[in-house]
Amino acid sequence: MNNCLPRSSRRFLKHYFHEDFSLGEIATEFEISRQAVYEHIKRAEQALEIYEEKLGLLKKHEERLRRIEELRSLVDGSVGKDQDRKLINDKLNQLMIWD
Repeated sequence: MNNCLPRSSRRFLKHYFHEDFSLGEIATEFEISRQAVYEHIKRAEQALEIYEEKLGLLKKHEERLRRIEELRSLVDGSVGKDQDRKLINDKLNQLMIWD
């Protein structure tokens, strides 16, 4: 999915959402106007919303997490060897990490 957006837009989104930079801080770092940063972020958000609408990745991700939690509840409530339950829970944890 990284190739769906221009490199600059990906960098702006990373700084803005993941690193909590302000628009002004991003503008200063990249030596462009605050308005240009804002427009890049808005266009990138719109593109991502279109991709999400078409691909439904967030919905699939949430459904997968819901099913993993259902499995975890079934495992925790089952009667069986502690070692088997631990192995199954370890595998479920690995699935959570992949997301």
